[in-house]
Amino acid sequence: MQFRVLGPVSVTTANGGPLPLGPAKRRSLLAMLLAHPNTPVGVERLTEALWDEEPPRHARTVLQGHVSRLRAVFAQYDAAAHGVELLTQGAAYRLRLPEVLVDAHRFEESLRLVRRSADPGRAVEVLREALGLWQGPAFAGTVHSAPLEAPAQALEELRLTAVEALARAYGQLGDHGAAASVLRAEAAAHPLREPLVAHLMLALARAGRQADALDWFHRTRKLLADEIGVDPAPVLTDAYHTLLRTDAHTRADAHVDTRAGTHGHGHGHAHADADHETVRPPAAVPHEAAAGPAATPQLLPRRPRGFIARQDELAALDRITTATPGPIVTLTGSAGVGKTALAVHWSHRRRAEFPDGTLFADLCGFSPTPARDTRAVLREFLLALGVPVERMPGSPAALGARYRELTAGRRLLVVLDNAVDSEQIRPLLPGGDECVTLVTSRDRLDGLVATDAARPVTVGALPAADSTALLAAVLGPESVAAEPEAAARLAGLCDGLPLALRVAAARLATRPHRGLASFAGELADEQHRLDLLEAEDTGVAAALGLSLRHLPEPARWLFHHLGPHTGAALDTCTAAALADCPPPQAALALDQLAAAQLVVETGPQSYVLHDLVRLFARSLAPDHEPAGLLRLLDHWVQTLLAACAVAEPGGEPCCALPPGARRSAEIRRFADRTGALAWYSAERGTLRATVEAAVAAGHHDRAWRLVLLQWPLIVWQVRDGWVPLLEQGLASAELDGDPAAQSRASALLGWVLSEEGRPEEALTRLERAPDLAVRAGDFAGEAVARINLAVALMRYGDRERPGGLLADALALAEREGLTETVTLAHQHLAQHLLSVGAAAEAAAHAARGLALAAPPLAAPRRVVLRTLHGEALAAVGRTGEAVRQLHEAIREARANAYEEGETAARVALAGLSERGPDRGPDRGPAWSVVARGRSTVSGHRSGPRSGGSPRS
Repeated sequence: MQFRVLGPVSVTTANGGPLPLGPAKRRSLLAMLLAHPNTPVGVERLTEALWDEEPPRHARTVLQGHVSRLRAVFAQYDAAAHGVELLTQGAAYRLRLPEVLVDAHRFEESLRLVRRSADPGRAVEVLREALGLWQGPAFAGTVHSAPLEAPAQALEELRLTAVEALARAYGQLGDHGAAASVLRAEAAAHPLREPLVAHLMLALARAGRQADALDWFHRTRKLLADEIGVDPAPVLTDAYHTLLRTDAHTRADAHVDTRAGTHGHGHGHAHADADHETVRPPAAVPHEAAAGPAATPQLLPRRPRGFIARQDELAALDRITTATPGPIVTLTGSAGVGKTALAVHWSHRRRAEFPDGTLFADLCGFSPTPARDTRAVLREFLLALGVPVERMPGSPAALGARYRELTAGRRLLVVLDNAVDSEQIRPLLPGGDECVTLVTSRDRLDGLVATDAARPVTVGALPAADSTALLAAVLGPESVAAEPEAAARLAGLCDGLPLALRVAAARLATRPHRGLASFAGELADEQHRLDLLEAEDTGVAAALGLSLRHLPEPARWLFHHLGPHTGAALDTCTAAALADCPPPQAALALDQLAAAQLVVETGPQSYVLHDLVRLFARSLAPDHEPAGLLRLLDHWVQTLLAACAVAEPGGEPCCALPPGARRSAEIRRFADRTGALAWYSAERGTLRATVEAAVAAGHHDRAWRLVLLQWPLIVWQVRDGWVPLLEQGLASAELDGDPAAQSRASALLGWVLSEEGRPEEALTRLERAPDLAVRAGDFAGEAVARINLAVALMRYGDRERPGGLLADALALAEREGLTETVTLAHQHLAQHLLSVGAAAEAAAHAARGLALAAPPLAAPRRVVLRTLHGEALAAVGRTGEAVRQLHEAIREARANAYEEGETAARVALAGLSERGPDRGPDRGPAWSVVARGRSTVSGHRSGPRSGGSPRS
């Protein structure tokens, strides 16, 4: 049995299998005990570690539960046989175990062994093995709290000490390249750790990479000034002066050697100042070099194979590069979207227009290798432009000046690929107005747009048709033609991302027996999709990981919490809930993610998170998912409550927040009913996936709420396939043991089944609903259940029971003060009474309903009641009043873009001239035309609600 804290906290058995430790808080409990092995840790200290903020009142009970479950896991895997036991000692717990089972202990023992050894070879062997124990940040996957961060930071300091010791050992063995390689990654991750940077500088210099070493000094000096406003410490400046002295001696020796090779003797001086060129005697310069370079560089990579479409982007490039002098164009987009392919394809297509040549450099901004040093790129460009090595300028300023001098007045194309930021690009911009510069980056490069008038061209995902065309280009058109539907599905699962499409095609090309349909079926499994889109060292996850590595810490931190999200649309409030942070902090991080093209900004505080990016986020922090999912579910419940209140104002909500729900700091605001319904419609797919996630995680108390709170859209799009969702809501209510929720879900499901023309199933659900509400003591739910049952019975021709059900519902609603339900009962009583010939009573109920249906109740309710009132008045011979009511119904329906209501009122008005005051009892009201019509929320069109509301 092995305990690991150098990375995600875990326990593995002898065969390598991990123990099921459970959620983050349980791992945090184990982490605290492992941080203090064989030592009692008090309950208060453990509570502080598990709840960074104010702990809940029942924190001690929760803690005891986690202890009990850890003991059960230990017992299941026979931990006692390994000497492992979780003991209670008063108000503390102690984890008794042999410390050699903990990787942190073995790591520290290795460091102590190295300190006692004088053999650098042995030190390299031990330190490499010790550092290999690390699988990520110490105590990963635990709660962010001070009691855990302190030992994690202490271990991180020891790890960096080990890295520096390993570099020293390599240096003692004379392998300075290996020393620099070890130090470079850590210096990039800890750019303000000056001793680390100093060691790296010296290692680089000893490896013959003087320019890189000096570059690290200047980069670190600038960062210190910009970030914390201080000058470099002596450890850094001492290393810098050491390099300068070495550089001066090296240049002087090189100068003497050159003169001796030409004349047999001589003297010379080389400037050690990095801001001046080395001075060389004219006699050492060949005449051809002095005359100036005349080379025509051609550095473009080969034309990309299988390039598809991108007509809009190619046209934008053509337009910008012909209309602007000295244009700079930025091609920006997410990882794997095909920016480089587009840039190279366009460059080859327009190559003839650049008679003075093409320059190309991969700046490695987002790649496993370090970003290219600007001076190295400038030297490469100058060599291509014909500058001989012996005339190469020495300082960055001189390199840049020579480059701009040589490119001024020339018709050159400069392609700067994979730039990390605007600062990396600016020194590489050519001089003059005849050059065209094309830059690709995952960053939006707003700085370059602001300071250098760069013109941005965004490269997005491929449309569906182009995605399938790309598959056909790689697999062959016959493969796609044989399975067109599977090809379209496969393209959709790849998010239109060329990298994903090419990897998928590569897998299929090497395994032709699988077929497109089979592979698309495998990709549909979100758990394995990213794994299937990896091919050797190329893949979606690897590309996205490189984007993430270059982000500021707030953006990285937020991204790690986005995995539980279930849809594409993402707003600031939802991101804040997922990450458990203030909305302004989430807004800043989302802006940084948008700048890096990991999310797409679609409006103020609104973004899109594509599926592959979301799955990648989920893969990074599975231990945080349970807590993050619960926060997301509670946030959605609160947002749905707010949407209900705006979409259907005037009544009490159909449910409250679940017990123990965490309140979001901020939720979306809805300006009006139209906006709320539009949001419901847009988020329908996301909400369905959220319900599925809640059910899968066993949060049935959230699942049924997420279903029922969609009722405003359900009743307005009633025949739009809601039955499976409502059946899941009912099942979750049953699993939650909540009869009130079961009643409301049954009533809503029964009404939808009735609207779909499934009477037997509908009545089965509707007949159960009132009794369930009575059992729960839910008077509001009982009233709604009786109304829905009555409406269904009316539809199926029952002329007896509906009247009693509606009268009972009206009495219940009036007794409980449920104004909206009272209004609904009057509406359906009026409809029922009209159908049985009791027009006078119908008119009275319609009038009472109208008196209650003042704003904020939705206007469609008033239109329906006025139409019913008009028909009832006409039936008792009060034609003038009837005409006035129907005209008012038409006016209000038109004012609220309620087309079906307007049509029903006009039908009723037209019928007045065709019938006398004695209306036949068997004629249904015009309202029935609307009640049976399909409801919709597309555009401004909407239909009324004849029942079905699960709220009071």
